[in-house]
Amino acid sequence: MGEFKNTMEVFKLLEKTNCRKCNKPTCLAFAAAVFQGQIALSECPFIGEDILEEYGSKKLEYASTFEQDYIKVMHQLKDRIKQIDLESRAEKLGGKFSNGRLILKIFGKDFGIDKNGGISTDIHVNSWIAPPVLNFVLSSKGIPLTGSWVPFRELETSKDWARFFEHQCVGAFKQVADTNPSFFKDIIKLFNGRPVQNHYDADISLMIYPLPLLPMLICYNHAEDGLESDLNLFFDNTADKNLPIENIYTLSTGLANMFKKLAKTHG
Repeated sequence: MGEFKNTMEVFKLLEKTNCRKCNKPTCLAFAAAVFQGQIALSECPFIGEDILEEYGSKKLEYASTFEQDYIKVMHQLKDRIKQIDLESRAEKLGGKFSNGRLILKIFGKDFGIDKNGGISTDIHVNSWIAPPVLNFVLSSKGIPLTGSWVPFRELETSKDWARFFEHQCVGAFKQVADTNPSFFKDIIKLFNGRPVQNHYDADISLMIYPLPLLPMLICYNHAEDGLESDLNLFFDNTADKNLPIENIYTLSTGLANMFKKLAKTHG
């Protein structure tokens, strides 16, 4: 029986009509639920028998849960970290090496990584933070920022991810900003974001640094004079040279979902 490697592999099999006959709001939500083993692929009425025969009609029962998969990925990344010289990577990554650890600024806070891949930091290490940070250490080309801002879809390697990004990330940020713009600014400050001037003539322009070489520029315009509100998210055009595109997606959508949770809790 075939197994899916990620949510998008499930999504590609669907009609993408968002018909809700599976009781999920979108086909993407259905795909995520199938990948996580919550529901069966057969609950989509448009899946052909040949696909069901290949992947099974029951709920997918993976050998490991999401948590176990996460642990497995982290072990693999830590094994790779053991094989590199962290001290020689420090300057290239915009960090420093101190007391046997590579220190990076993650959302403005110190994030330490030792030679065994062990992590020490004051911030909460979510599953959407740790793998991208370790991948940054392992794969970043250390290309200096150019100051040329582009949307996610214009990054060279974003083709397979752009549509999902607009829905899962930009849409989530906009939802929070539309609900309470001032609270949106306050949340950004929690992550050491700072206001910037003269960027796209936006009502709110905020810059945040998930990683030293991965700044994000968030520009928001209020609804007015019959026009809808508008939110755009930009990256330096070197972004996918310094972090694999799938990790940029994971980091950005994880941040957006956290914003939604914070807004729901405190808004």
